[in-house]
Amino acid sequence: MLLRSLDLLLDNPGAFATVFSTFLATVGLALIVAITVHEFSHAAVAYSLGDPTAKRLGRLSLNPIRHLDPVGSIMLILMGFGWGKPVPVNPHNLRNGGRKGMAIVSAAGPVANLITASIFAIPIRVGLVSWQSPFYFGGLQDQDIGSLFADLLGFIIFFNIILAVFNLIPLFPLDGSKVAIGVLPHRLANIVARWEASGPAILLGIIMVDWFTDMDLLWGVLSPIVNMIGFVVLGHIL
Repeated sequence: MLLRSLDLLLDNPGAFATVFSTFLATVGLALIVAITVHEFSHAAVAYSLGDPTAKRLGRLSLNPIRHLDPVGSIMLILMGFGWGKPVPVNPHNLRNGGRKGMAIVSAAGPVANLITASIFAIPIRVGLVSWQSPFYFGGLQDQDIGSLFADLLGFIIFFNIILAVFNLIPLFPLDGSKVAIGVLPHRLANIVARWEASGPAILLGIIMVDWFTDMDLLWGVLSPIVNMIGFVVLGHIL
C-alpha cells in the first residue's frame, strides 16, 4: 500500500508523514483486528474440536502479537497483500475426523471475519456513524476524530469482508482449499488436493500479475462478492 505513496515521500515529506500516521491509525489497526480475529478463531475452533496444539503454542489468544507474521505484516503495509502466522492444527486430534474437522476449523476464520464486519457495521446501520467508503479514504485531509473513527470502521468492515472472501478461494494455502476438500465428494476433493503443491505458485502469480499490470484478475473476481456481502452487512456497496 505505502509503496504507491513513495513519490509523495520525495515530493512532500510532511504530507507523507500525515498519510503514514493516518494510515497506522486506520488501515493498520483495521488489519490487526481482521488478522487477529481470523487466526484466533481457527485456534478456538480447533481447540473446541479436541486439538490442543494451538493452545499449547499460545495461539488461543486475542493478543495480536501471537498472530502477526513479521514479513507478512510488512508486505501488507508496503504492498497491500500479506499474511498472518498459520495456526498449527493436528487433524488426527479433531473429533470430526481429518477432512471434515479441518474444513470446520478452516471455515472458522472467514466466518469470524464476517461476524466481526457485521458487528462493526452496527453503528453505521443505526445511523450513529456516517458511512465512508474506504475507497475514498482522505489520507491527506485534515480529519477530525469523528471522521477518522468513520474511516476506521470502514476499513475494519472492508478488511474483514475481503479477508473472508479471499481466504475462501479453493487454492492452498488458503482456507478455501481445506473447506473444499472437507465438503466436496471424494472424487472432486481429491482433485483439489492434487493441486495443493501448485496452489502457492498460482496464487502468487495472479497477485504479481495484478500488481505489475492493470488487469485486476483477482479483484475482478472478488469485487462482486465483496460488494454483495458489503451491501447485506451495511446496506451500502463498498
